[in-house]
Amino acid sequence: MFKKSISILMVLAVVFVNILPVSISAFGKEDQITPNKLYSKSAALIDAHTQTLLYGKNENEPLAMASTTKIMTCIIALEYGDINKYAKVSKKAQSQPKVHLGMKEGEEYLIKDLLYSLMLESHNDSAVCIAEAIGLDVDGFAKLMNEKADELGLKNTYFITSNGLDEADEKGFHHTTAIELAKIMRYCIYESPKKTDFIKISQTTNYSFKDKSGKRSFNCTGHNLLLGMMDGVVSGKTGYTSKAGYCYVGAVEKNNKVYIVALLACGWPNNKNYKWSDAKALLNYGINNYYYIDVLELNPPIRIDKRKRVLFKNKNVEPKYCDMILKKDIAHNRYIIVSDKSKLKVKYSIKDDVYAPVKKSEEVGYLCYYIDDKIVRKDYLMINNDIAEPGYRFYVRKILDIYMDF
Repeated sequence: MFKKSISILMVLAVVFVNILPVSISAFGKEDQITPNKLYSKSAALIDAHTQTLLYGKNENEPLAMASTTKIMTCIIALEYGDINKYAKVSKKAQSQPKVHLGMKEGEEYLIKDLLYSLMLESHNDSAVCIAEAIGLDVDGFAKLMNEKADELGLKNTYFITSNGLDEADEKGFHHTTAIELAKIMRYCIYESPKKTDFIKISQTTNYSFKDKSGKRSFNCTGHNLLLGMMDGVVSGKTGYTSKAGYCYVGAVEKNNKVYIVALLACGWPNNKNYKWSDAKALLNYGINNYYYIDVLELNPPIRIDKRKRVLFKNKNVEPKYCDMILKKDIAHNRYIIVSDKSKLKVKYSIKDDVYAPVKKSEEVGYLCYYIDDKIVRKDYLMINNDIAEPGYRFYVRKILDIYMDF
C-alpha cells in the first residue's frame, strides 16, 4: 500500500549548531485541528508506514473500546483458526445481547461467514462463537488477544471479551487507548500475514450466508459509512456501549500514504454521527498537510572536500592528502513523514587537520540530521586510504638527497 513519495524543493525552518541552512521540500495546506474542534474525548491519527503520531488528543488515556475490539478478534481468528471449518453455537454464544445474529444453540456456522457477521454487522454472538471455536472458550481467546497486544508492544490495552462488551476482572477493565487502537489497526492491514483477508472482509458492504443445515439464511450490511464518504478507505470498525460511547477506528490510503484514525468516547446518543465528523476532519488534515521525504536525499549543509590534508609530527615532512568518503547511516526509516511546520537541524563536527599515521575507515567528522528533534540520519566522514609516518627508508633518502646536493 505504501509507495515511495519524495519531494525536495521548499526550505523548512532550520535550527542549527555549527551548520548552514539545509533545505527539503514541502507542500500542503495547514488545516488547524485543535482539541476543542473534536467531539472525541480521545483521538489519534498515525501514519501507517512509520507509525508517526500526526495528531493526538488524550491519545494515551485508557478507555473502553466497545466493538472496535472486533478488529483484534478478526485478525486473531484469521491467524490462528481455520476459517473454512464450522463452529458450533454454545448456550453462552446464543445468550449474547444485541447487536446479535440470532444464532441458536447447537447450530453450526462456517467461521469465515461469522467473520463477515462480526465485522459488517458487529454481531456479539458471532464474536463469542468464533472465540470458543478457536480459543476453546472466551478466556482462552482473550489470552491470544492479549499475547498479540504484548507482541505489538501495547502497554495500555487489555482484552477480556471478544465482542467488546464492557467487562472487568481482577486485572482491570476491558480497554485500550486511541494510539494503541490505531496501532492494532496498523498491524491488521499492514503487518499481519493475513492482512489481505482482513482487508477483503473490511471492504465488503454486503454479504449473505447460511448455517450448515442450509435452513437459515442471513444477510449482513456493513456499517462503515466512511466507505461512502471518502475515497481510498482500506478498513474501518465502529463500536458503541453505554460506557465507551461511540468509537471508531479506520484507515484511508491517499497519495501513496495510509492514514489511520482512532476515536474513543466520541459522543453518546443522540450524537451517532460525531465519529464521522471527527474521522473525516483528522484524515483530511493528514492528507492535506503531510508528505514523505527520503532522508538519504537531504544534502549536507556545508561543502565537504573529497580530500583531507594529513600533517606529520616532523614539520620538515611535507603534508600529504588522502581521499575522503561520506558514509550515510539511517537512524530508523529511510522515508519519514513531515509537514511544512517540521524543523530541520543538522549538527556537525569535522577536524580541520589530521596527523599521520591515518588508517582507512578512520572517522574524522560527522553530521547528524534531526527533524523535529529526532535523529533521522548520521553521516560519517571517513578516510579512504592509509598514510603512515615516514619510516627508515624515507630518512635515508633525505640524507642521500642532502649529500648529493653537496
